[in-house]
Amino acid sequence: MLLERTPALRIDESPVEAIVKVHRPMIDLFAGCGGLSLGFEQAGFTPVFVNELNADARSTYLANRDHLIAGIPFNQRTDLHSADIHELDGDRISALKLRLEGLNLGLNFGGSSNLDVLAGGPPCQGYSGIGHRRSYSVDKAELPSNRLYERMAFVIEQIRPRIFLFENVRGLLSSRWTAEGTKGEIWRDVYGRFKRLGLEHGYVVRWKLVHAKDYGVPQNRPRVLIVGIRSDIVDKMGSRLSLAAHEEDAVACGMLPPHGEIAPHLEDIFSDLEDSTILKSLHDQEFGGNFSTSAYPRPAIGKWQQYFRPGELAQARAPLQEQEYSKHSLHVVQKFAAMIANGGRIPPEFQTKKFAQRVLPRRWSNHGPTITACSLADDYVHYQQPRSLTVREWARLQTFPDTYVFKGKRTTGGLRRAGNPREGNFEREVPKYTQIGNAVPVKLAEAVAKHFDELLKYAGL
Repeated sequence: MLLERTPALRIDESPVEAIVKVHRPMIDLFAGCGGLSLGFEQAGFTPVFVNELNADARSTYLANRDHLIAGIPFNQRTDLHSADIHELDGDRISALKLRLEGLNLGLNFGGSSNLDVLAGGPPCQGYSGIGHRRSYSVDKAELPSNRLYERMAFVIEQIRPRIFLFENVRGLLSSRWTAEGTKGEIWRDVYGRFKRLGLEHGYVVRWKLVHAKDYGVPQNRPRVLIVGIRSDIVDKMGSRLSLAAHEEDAVACGMLPPHGEIAPHLEDIFSDLEDSTILKSLHDQEFGGNFSTSAYPRPAIGKWQQYFRPGELAQARAPLQEQEYSKHSLHVVQKFAAMIANGGRIPPEFQTKKFAQRVLPRRWSNHGPTITACSLADDYVHYQQPRSLTVREWARLQTFPDTYVFKGKRTTGGLRRAGNPREGNFEREVPKYTQIGNAVPVKLAEAVAKHFDELLKYAGL
């Protein structure tokens, strides 16, 4: 069941008489495994509805969200979950609004809807250079996922949140619909669609290309963010915004934060996970049935490790999840070891035509992080151990705390991950590495959410 068509109570649900408001309600469309929602939650927002097509990513999202909505855990409320965004037509959205209003959460969706934020990042494989190359070079106009921004705009029109946020990859700015098209034509269509929300539905809309490294994320990871604030809310913000500063720049106008925390060095986020016994296993090719580290080798040290390991997880020997290693062949281990010893250079005897992995640096240069984690676990080599990163390390690159649970397969490959659009196969498996690589970095989302919270408070909301 995706959405109930009426606000009737379920059999297992008793009426709620008193209004129990949720703090800073939000809706997350195309939510993936939940990086954007988690960042907003860390800033005090509460998801009241989620949409995500892929079953594994949706399972991950829900496994981490048991906050109560009218006395029932959110992850049990199938009436507040959606898979296919196309299910959200006018009738279904009307039913959803009635449902949320009927749960006594203090929500209303009249002309001055009090839903604080609606956010979403439609799938970006067709916009990114790597994702499109792995999609067999089909014209982007033929990829259904590239038109989902239209559905997001439609939902915004129907729900009219106080603020909306669209997130996507930098490749969106230069992409063409067809090989014969003009550079940037997709961006002009996408941004034009959201600008229409301003003209036709009363939103002030701006955008910005931001870099995650400026917001406490150990990656460069450029991202396009479009922000819309409803005009009646803008009027209440007064001098808090500087709309005359720029016609398009959301940061210059005060609609997005200019920065967040300083990005950590990799040894600051990985050193407490380093297990010295792994080196011998890799070189001896003795992996056992489950090649993993199941307890933290040492206690958490420093601000970042304590962020990743809250509470009892900060102790040495506390249970450690998702620290399973790839069982590399001896040749690969020797190649990675040679790369580490040679400053990342691949010796001639190990060079192939395959995409060349990079050795991660212990510490960034003065320019900060230079990498962008995508969906492939073997893109990077650990700075000290001759191996690729684990799921837990991959998640830390995206600033997910270690308490976050991931569902589905660890990894997969080939057509199962990429599909084959040339044959009309758009189905993709989304294993853990891919879920994490596709996510909005948590700390980037948190910085944006804190900024939105400050704007809403300034408006007296």
